[in-house]
Amino acid sequence: MASVYKIIEVVGVSKKSWEDAAANAVATTGKKLKDLRIAEVIKMDMKLEKGKVVSYRTRVAVSFKYKQK
Repeated sequence: MASVYKIIEVVGVSKKSWEDAAANAVATTGKKLKDLRIAEVIKMDMKLEKGKVVSYRTRVAVSFKYKQK
């Protein structure tokens, strides 16, 4: 039987870096979803306050094995 995977988008946030924000997104998603397979960075941006960077945001597409009941 062929495998099927579902893809969702999540956004991770970090005060340190985009890489840390991506890792946070995957780690948090992995707590609720099992069998994560691939994570793809879709977009990176920053939150600004008074002209200064206060946090990094990374949007990540995460795929996981879809299990039919």
